[in-house]
Amino acid sequence: MAVIALFIVLGFFIETLSLMVITIPIVTPLIAAAGYDKVWFGIVMILFVELAIITPPVGVNLYIVQASRRGEAFADVIIGTLPYLGAMLVMAALLVAFPQIALWLPSAL
Repeated sequence: MAVIALFIVLGFFIETLSLMVITIPIVTPLIAAAGYDKVWFGIVMILFVELAIITPPVGVNLYIVQASRRGEAFADVIIGTLPYLGAMLVMAALLVAFPQIALWLPSAL
């Protein structure tokens, strides 16, 4: 849970690729040593990083969308992201509770 919180907080301020380049070399060996599947962790990590960049009020993508709207209220952008934020939180909870969801397709190959 601490790693998930780390990705969410860092994702507020750092864009996706930079965040992964900075954290993957440090966090992945710790996750593997703890006994978690690396494929599952990769999927969960991407989900939480993407969740962080649309999380109000400091999500990077919110400001990008606001800049393209010109003159509209920022609150409208935040309200527009709430359904997506909720869906991503539900999916994240399901992936943490049932890791088999993320591992089903790779194991079938």
